[in-house]
Amino acid sequence: MADVKETDERDKLDGMMTNMARGRVALGVAAIAAPGLTVKAMGMGGGTDTGRDYLVRAFGAREIALGAGYLLSRDDSGRRLFARLGLAVDTLDLVSGLKTRSGLPLWVTAGAVGIAGSAAGLGAAKVVRDIMS
Repeated sequence: MADVKETDERDKLDGMMTNMARGRVALGVAAIAAPGLTVKAMGMGGGTDTGRDYLVRAFGAREIALGAGYLLSRDDSGRRLFARLGLAVDTLDLVSGLKTRSGLPLWVTAGAVGIAGSAAGLGAAKVVRDIMS
Protein backbone atom coordinates (compact mmCIF):
# COMPACT_ATOMS: atom_id res chain seq x y z
CA MET A 1 0.00 0.00 0.00
CA ALA A 2 1.34 3.44 -0.94
CA ASP A 3 2.16 5.86 1.83
CA VAL A 4 0.83 9.43 1.89
CA LYS A 5 4.03 11.00 0.53
CA GLU A 6 4.14 8.60 -2.44
CA THR A 7 0.46 9.24 -3.17
CA ASP A 8 0.97 13.03 -3.02
CA GLU A 9 3.94 12.81 -5.41
CA ARG A 10 1.92 10.64 -7.78
CA ASP A 11 -0.95 13.15 -7.69
CA LYS A 12 1.46 16.04 -8.38
CA LEU A 13 3.00 14.22 -11.35
CA ASP A 14 -0.42 13.32 -12.70
CA GLY A 15 -1.50 16.94 -12.31
CA MET A 16 1.58 18.19 -14.18
CA MET A 17 0.99 15.68 -16.98
CA THR A 18 -2.65 16.76 -17.23
CA ASN A 19 -1.61 20.42 -17.41
CA MET A 20 0.98 19.61 -20.06
CA ALA A 21 -1.70 17.80 -22.08
CA ARG A 22 -3.94 20.87 -21.82
CA GLY A 23 -1.01 23.01 -22.97
CA ARG A 24 -0.46 20.72 -25.94
CA VAL A 25 -4.09 21.14 -27.00
CA ALA A 26 -3.90 24.93 -26.60
CA LEU A 27 -0.65 25.15 -28.57
CA GLY A 28 -2.09 22.88 -31.25
CA VAL A 29 -5.21 24.97 -31.63
CA ALA A 30 -3.09 28.15 -31.88
CA ALA A 31 -0.81 26.54 -34.48
CA ILE A 32 -3.75 25.47 -36.62
CA ALA A 33 -5.70 28.72 -36.26
CA ALA A 34 -2.79 31.13 -36.71
CA PRO A 35 0.36 29.38 -37.96
CA GLY A 36 2.10 32.62 -38.99
CA LEU A 37 1.51 34.20 -35.60
CA THR A 38 2.62 31.02 -33.82
CA VAL A 39 5.91 30.96 -35.72
CA LYS A 40 6.44 34.68 -35.18
CA ALA A 41 5.80 34.32 -31.43
CA MET A 42 8.42 31.57 -31.32
CA GLY A 43 10.93 33.83 -33.07
CA MET A 44 11.21 31.60 -36.11
CA GLY A 45 10.21 34.00 -38.86
CA GLY A 46 7.40 36.09 -40.16
CA GLY A 47 5.63 36.88 -43.36
CA THR A 48 3.70 34.47 -45.51
CA ASP A 49 5.02 31.00 -46.28
CA THR A 50 2.45 28.42 -47.38
CA GLY A 51 4.77 25.44 -46.88
CA ARG A 52 5.80 26.57 -43.41
CA ASP A 53 2.17 27.17 -42.47
CA TYR A 54 1.27 23.65 -43.60
CA LEU A 55 4.01 22.14 -41.41
CA VAL A 56 3.03 24.30 -38.43
CA ARG A 57 -0.56 23.11 -38.79
CA ALA A 58 0.65 19.49 -38.96
CA PHE A 59 2.64 20.14 -35.78
CA GLY A 60 -0.54 21.57 -34.24
CA ALA A 61 -2.54 18.49 -35.18
CA ARG A 62 0.12 16.31 -33.56
CA GLU A 63 -0.02 18.35 -30.36
CA ILE A 64 -3.81 18.18 -30.24
CA ALA A 65 -3.74 14.41 -30.80
CA LEU A 66 -1.19 13.83 -28.03
CA GLY A 67 -2.87 16.16 -25.56
CA ALA A 68 -6.42 15.06 -26.25
CA GLY A 69 -5.39 11.41 -26.24
CA TYR A 70 -3.92 11.79 -22.77
CA LEU A 71 -6.88 13.79 -21.46
CA LEU A 72 -9.52 11.50 -22.95
CA SER A 73 -7.92 8.24 -21.83
CA ARG A 74 -10.40 6.49 -19.60
CA ASP A 75 -7.90 4.32 -17.79
CA ASP A 76 -4.27 4.24 -16.70
CA SER A 77 -3.19 2.10 -19.65
CA GLY A 78 -4.30 4.81 -22.11
CA ARG A 79 -2.46 7.50 -20.17
CA ARG A 80 0.65 5.31 -20.03
CA LEU A 81 0.53 4.89 -23.80
CA PHE A 82 0.14 8.62 -24.48
CA ALA A 83 2.86 9.45 -21.95
CA ARG A 84 5.25 7.17 -23.85
CA LEU A 85 4.25 8.63 -27.22
CA GLY A 86 4.70 12.15 -25.84
CA LEU A 87 8.12 11.23 -24.44
CA ALA A 88 9.22 9.94 -27.86
CA VAL A 89 7.96 13.06 -29.66
CA ASP A 90 9.44 15.47 -27.11
CA THR A 91 12.82 13.71 -27.20
CA LEU A 92 12.88 13.97 -30.99
CA ASP A 93 11.90 17.65 -30.73
CA LEU A 94 14.77 18.18 -28.28
CA VAL A 95 17.29 16.56 -30.63
CA SER A 96 15.90 18.52 -33.59
CA GLY A 97 16.19 21.75 -31.66
CA LEU A 98 19.82 21.05 -30.85
CA LYS A 99 20.55 20.25 -34.50
CA THR A 100 19.17 23.60 -35.68
CA ARG A 101 21.35 25.65 -33.32
CA SER A 102 23.56 27.04 -36.06
CA GLY A 103 20.62 28.41 -38.06
CA LEU A 104 18.59 30.10 -35.33
CA PRO A 105 19.28 32.81 -32.76
CA LEU A 106 20.47 31.42 -29.43
CA TRP A 107 17.37 32.59 -27.56
CA VAL A 108 15.10 30.76 -30.02
CA THR A 109 17.07 27.54 -29.72
CA ALA A 110 17.23 27.87 -25.93
CA GLY A 111 13.47 28.36 -25.74
CA ALA A 112 12.65 25.47 -28.03
CA VAL A 113 15.15 23.13 -26.37
CA GLY A 114 14.01 24.25 -22.92
CA ILE A 115 10.37 23.53 -23.66
CA ALA A 116 11.05 20.19 -25.38
CA GLY A 117 13.54 19.18 -22.68
CA SER A 118 11.11 20.04 -19.88
CA ALA A 119 8.31 18.11 -21.56
CA ALA A 120 10.63 15.14 -22.16
CA GLY A 121 11.79 15.24 -18.53
CA LEU A 122 8.23 15.27 -17.23
CA GLY A 123 7.26 12.48 -19.62
CA ALA A 124 10.29 10.44 -18.56
CA ALA A 125 9.33 10.84 -14.89
CA LYS A 126 5.82 9.59 -15.70
CA VAL A 127 7.08 6.63 -17.73
CA VAL A 128 9.58 5.62 -15.04
CA ARG A 129 6.95 5.92 -12.33
CA ASP A 130 4.55 3.81 -14.38
CA ILE A 131 7.20 1.14 -14.89
CA MET A 132 8.15 1.09 -11.22
CA SER A 133 4.57 0.84 -9.91
